[in-house]
Order: sequence, then C-alpha cells, then structure tokens
Amino acid sequence: MLNSTALRALGRSASKSAARSLASPHTLHLRNSCCRSISSALRPSPVSNKSQLVSVRGFASTARMMTAPRTETDAFGEIQVPGDKYWGAQTQRSLGNFDIGQPQDRMPTPIVRALGILKGAAATVNMKFGLDPTIGKAIQQAAAEVADLKLVDHFPLVVWQTGSGTQSNMNANEVISNRAIEILGGTMGSKKPVHPNDHVNMSASSNDTFPTVMHIAAVLEIEDSLLPALTSLKDALQKKVDQFNDIIKIGRTHLQDATPLTLGQEFSGYVSQLERNITRVENSLPDLRLLAQGGTAVGTGINTFKGFDEAIAEEVSKMTGKQFKTSPNKFEVLAAHDAVVEASGALNTLAASLFKIAQDIRFLGSGPRCGLGELQLPENEPGSSIMPGKVNPTQCESLTMICAQVMGNHVATTVSGMNGNFELNVFKPVMIRNLLHSVRILSDGMKSFEKNLVVGLEADRKRIESILHERYASSLFLSFHLLYLSVLTWTHLVLCLSLASTPLLDTIWPPRSQRMLTRRASPSSRVPWSSRLLARRISTSTFVQS
Repeated sequence: MLNSTALRALGRSASKSAARSLASPHTLHLRNSCCRSISSALRPSPVSNKSQLVSVRGFASTARMMTAPRTETDAFGEIQVPGDKYWGAQTQRSLGNFDIGQPQDRMPTPIVRALGILKGAAATVNMKFGLDPTIGKAIQQAAAEVADLKLVDHFPLVVWQTGSGTQSNMNANEVISNRAIEILGGTMGSKKPVHPNDHVNMSASSNDTFPTVMHIAAVLEIEDSLLPALTSLKDALQKKVDQFNDIIKIGRTHLQDATPLTLGQEFSGYVSQLERNITRVENSLPDLRLLAQGGTAVGTGINTFKGFDEAIAEEVSKMTGKQFKTSPNKFEVLAAHDAVVEASGALNTLAASLFKIAQDIRFLGSGPRCGLGELQLPENEPGSSIMPGKVNPTQCESLTMICAQVMGNHVATTVSGMNGNFELNVFKPVMIRNLLHSVRILSDGMKSFEKNLVVGLEADRKRIESILHERYASSLFLSFHLLYLSVLTWTHLVLCLSLASTPLLDTIWPPRSQRMLTRRASPSSRVPWSSRLLARRISTSTFVQS
C-alpha cells in the first residue's frame, strides 16, 4: 500500500511525463494525411480484446489508475517496464541509455507511421511464406493501429540512439508483439504466442528495415504535404502576376535603380523559381521509391525468402497508394543514403528560392513612409511593444528563419551521408529526422506565407509611380534612344540644376508606355543629340524651375 507521500510523488512523476508527451511536436502536429487508415483493406476482422489498457492520452486518469510495472526480458536479463505501456525490454533499456533531448527529439511521427505500414506488409508477405495466419492477422491488426497513429504514445525513443535505428525497430516489434498478444488474449510481456523477433521481425533486420522506413516516410511526406503546399504557393503568386501585370515600376540591380519593368514581370520570376523547384523535388522521388527491405544485415538477403523483397514493395505500394520498388542493389541502399542527401539538396535549393522571394517582398514593403513602400503587406498583428501602430513583415521573417533551418539541416544530412562505412551507414536516424523536419517546416511555412501574406498582398500604385518619375531613374530609359554619353550629360545637368519634374520627364519619355519596356531600339534609331540640344530643350520647357 502506498502512503500519501508516495502517491503525491507518483502523481508528480506522471504529470511530468504527461507534459513531456504533450509537448512533443510530433504529437501536437499530426498531419491530416496520417489520420486516414492506411491498411483498412488488409486489416482482418477485429478479435475481441481481453482487456483494454488505459490510453496514455488520458493523462489525469492514467496517473490515478496507473497499473503495476511488469517484468520484461531480453538477452541482458530482466527489466521493469511500465504496466500501461506496450513497449518491452529493449525499448526500456534505450530510454535509460539515451536520455537525450526528450521530448522534442523523439523519433518523428512519420517514421512511426511508416513502421506500422512496413510491419503490416511484412506480416502479409510472411504468411505466404509460412507464418501462422492466426499470429499474422493479429500482427496485421496491431500494425494497422500503429500506422493509424493510435499507438504513437508508445514510441518514446529519441533520434539520438544507435545509428542503424535498431532500437526504434525493436520498439515497433515490441509494441506490435504485445498488442497482438493482447488481441489474442495472452499475457503482455510473455512473448507468447507472438514473439517480437521471431514473428514481427520475421525475414528482416534493422539494417534493411530502417532505411526502408526512411524512404516510405520521405515519399509520403513529400508527396502528401510538401508538393501540394509548394504548388499552391506557386499558383497564388501567379495570381499576383496577373494582378500586377499593368503596373510599371523601376527595376533594381546591385540595390541601385535600373531600367523599368512591370511588377507582374518581377513576380513572374518568383513563379518560375517555384516551378523549377517543383521539378527538382519531383526528380528526387524515384530513388526514394527504391526499398532496401530484403537485404537483411549487409545486403545479401541472408535469412529471408526468394521474392520477399519484391513482395514487400508490392504490398507497401498497395497500402500507401504510392509506387515503390525493391532496390536492385541492396548493398548501396544499406551502406549509403544518397537518395536522402539528394532530396535534402532539393529542399535546400527550395529554401534558397523562398528566402529570396520573402526577402524581396519584405524590402519592397519596407517603410511605409521612409522605405521603398511599393508593396502593402497584410497587417496581421501588432509589431512592437514600444511603438504603437507599427506592423512588421512577420510572415517574411518566419519563412526566412525556416529557410535558414532547412539549410542547416541539409549540412547535417550531407555530413551524415558521408558516414557510410563499409556495409552500413550509421547516421540513419539523424538523416531522416532532418529531412522530415525540413519537409514539415517548409510545408507549414509555405502554407502560412500564402494564407497570411501573399493572398492579401497589394501594390501601392501611387508610391510606385512616384518612385518611377524621380530624377535619375527615369533617365536610364533614354539610353535605348540616345547615345550613352548624351544621356549621361543630360542626367548630370538635370541633377545639378534640380530641373526634373514629372511633366518635363513625360515630354521626353511617357512612362506608361508598356510597349516600350520590351522593345529594343536599333542602332539606326538612336539620335545623337548633343548636350547643347538637350540643354536647349530643357531651357525652353515651361516646367523648368527658376
């Protein structure tokens, strides 16, 4: 019997554990695509449960109704495991050995989902090669619950573990084994009738399981989250191209005034950047569709069945609705992860493009009175605690910070990709964590940027026209029609005498003539006006200031 002091301590411990789990970004931010059932077609008819454990989502009731610890065993002997958790001995040891970065650095949710998909597919294939159907169907049902993220709170391990992902693979094996045992009416932790290694991990090794899971998770996240967000942002910017196409503004090179263009033309460059980034990301997918499963420990396929690898790829394709294939060379996909580095590189390029776009929009909206002020950014929230009325370009700032993080993720992924020593790369968890993190924040960042900035973005036509008519900038266009030195002399004369005015400049160059923006003057059309002729025309103008 626990005394009151012990009960209070137990309650505090449970509360802290609950807070850590709730704070996990992967628990807080599950994607809609993860909520749909992945393997409903393959899930057998539910078997009556002997008991239903208290879900860790009900943290308050869990603290009050916490079950007694149970004993689990592995090659190192016995270890106590929380009675309300499905994981086993190896997961519990990893929790003690790698108490690093909890809860923020837990294995990403898409990896948990992919583990459920793969284990369900393996059970289906293994039944064709002799696995007891009763055991196989129970594994299928448990794996489907993992794939649907119903058991996500039973995956507590962090990224910072063994570089092969072995402990996360065993975490999945143990959770699915104990859940299947429960489904069949057995005793959790007994490993009977479902063993985590002999049945759930049948025909597999962590060395081919984890890279397979990496590729499944990457393809699902890129196709279901990143590409839709990227395409939507590109389409939103295209609408701005159409909206701004009649607005002539001054161009800028080297941060200095240059020749004119339309605001629509400027934005068309952004659209083209994103179109090319879509192509780059899509081009990285074919190698990610190649699965390592069937290579087992070092790529030879020892302890598996002939045709197992093709059958796994086919089953995973059915369950996900995506096209996967078995890798033609298992040695390469175990020892190197060039496909992940390539995909990360595509995201790095996308980040560079988005940074440029957000930076341009931020500067074009600077001011509003003492900056460029050509764009009017939506006012979403107060910008200062000391300056009333100040509104900042927060969406631009958020997106550029995301881009900086993605670039950092790519550096770590590149270094990790280099560390494939001999037959196995041992930086797998951090590689896939960084790739999935980049996909997540880029997807969310682009959605936010589109919704909270691009859609409501407007041009300040009066400000753009005012800048366009200012002295030095307007003279630049004359070089299409006059000799360079003549224009230079005229420009200096106007600047020195402060003679420039909008009507005067309009007599020399009508700024609204959009046709002239794309026409190149032939050498014969250039009139070699002398400085004297220019000065005489200026001096006779009624708009010259005294």
